[in-house]
Amino acid sequence: MLAYTLNAADRTLIAIIGQPLKVDLKLSDTELGLLVGPAFAALYAFSGIPIARLAERFNRVNIVFIVMTLWAGLTALCGLTTNFLQLLLLRVGVGFGEAGCTPPAHSLLSDYFDATRRATALSIYSCGISLGYIISAMVGGYVALHYGWRAACLVVGLPGVVVAIIIKQYVKEPPRADAARRSPNWLREEFAEFAAVARTLLCRWPTANIVAGVVISSFAAQGSWAFVPAFFNRGFQLDYAAIGIISGLTGGVAVGVGLLCGGFIADFLGSRSAKWYALVPAVALSMSLPLYVGAFLQSDWRATAVLLGVAGFFQYISFGPTFGVIQNVVAVRRRATATALIYVLLSVVALAGGALFTGWLIDHLAQFNFNHPDADTVSKSFELMRSSHAAGGASFQLSCPGGGASATAGNAMHEACRAALSLSSREGILVTVLLHGWAALHYMLGAIGLDRQMSQGPDYRRGA
Repeated sequence: MLAYTLNAADRTLIAIIGQPLKVDLKLSDTELGLLVGPAFAALYAFSGIPIARLAERFNRVNIVFIVMTLWAGLTALCGLTTNFLQLLLLRVGVGFGEAGCTPPAHSLLSDYFDATRRATALSIYSCGISLGYIISAMVGGYVALHYGWRAACLVVGLPGVVVAIIIKQYVKEPPRADAARRSPNWLREEFAEFAAVARTLLCRWPTANIVAGVVISSFAAQGSWAFVPAFFNRGFQLDYAAIGIISGLTGGVAVGVGLLCGGFIADFLGSRSAKWYALVPAVALSMSLPLYVGAFLQSDWRATAVLLGVAGFFQYISFGPTFGVIQNVVAVRRRATATALIYVLLSVVALAGGALFTGWLIDHLAQFNFNHPDADTVSKSFELMRSSHAAGGASFQLSCPGGGASATAGNAMHEACRAALSLSSREGILVTVLLHGWAALHYMLGAIGLDRQMSQGPDYRRGA
């Protein structure tokens, strides 16, 4: 969990320091979305499977030590960059390193805990998401305010190297239930093992819908939460330290409680019927949707923060049950691979696409709202967006570089830039969070037949 905490902190730091980074390097929100999503996910997605296959055969603790040292060091180096391209390349390297954390970690935990306790164990591990976000938001936000975003990269990144050494020294590799096989046809066997995992997760009705649910929900979460810190600055003019505290409480503490509760609730109800491993996330996501929508319609940042915290609590209930199912339906030597496959999908679709989609949406809405300041609804914005571009309206990016007018511009231009960016951020995030409803539907469908598939797992015994 400590490794995953720093994994999440380094991953989310760009979103926390996004606004000062945007202003300093004169970035668009699309470029900011690229740094948060696709740049990180570029190698994260495709290195996960090879590292996972290594974890099926070799010491998993050593793998975590190596990749953690790599990603922590590269995060610190982000603070030394001077342009967008350098930052982009380093984020690609961070993604490669972080891909090696969760697959071996899930495999280790599944050896430590039996099938009826894995959702709880994996929920505790997943609390690293919230703890990492707290560190990134509070520490990163405070350092960014007082010492700049470059210092925040160094302060958040460097401790990971120390923690990697501690993990190497104190975490033990548990014995596995079966021995690793070595064969001259190892490459063919590797492809066969991966195909078997893919069939189990993607070609069976229950798990296919559960996977679809977690991918779609994660897409919405990545896209919306990537711009939440910037939204508090743009919409409510809060400083970065205050935003760090608010983001830490809403996206960290509340989410962490949701992660823990999801595992306990699912394991408790799952002992009666395995379908609850899908129904618990379905109900939780259905409850989070109106809370998210309400949060971004508020005019007071306090109300927005409270609603965001409650919404995040319900949304992240889904994580523990989801990964509990994934670990329980595959064989012992396929668990790291199963997690890696899910993270490939999460990376390619959610991590790479979520923040980029929302950033792109905000940029296009800002272009429209800048030229049509009276259009105050998303539907009207989309209706008029084509005519805005066709009419050759003033360019928001040129008129408002980095989201604000130049120092020599008049008060009217400064207000026009601020209002367009604030409204567009609100609208772009609102569109993104609506996808949680689609995800909830897939979880409901995943409950059909889940009892049977879980009972066919290698070591799942109800009530054991």
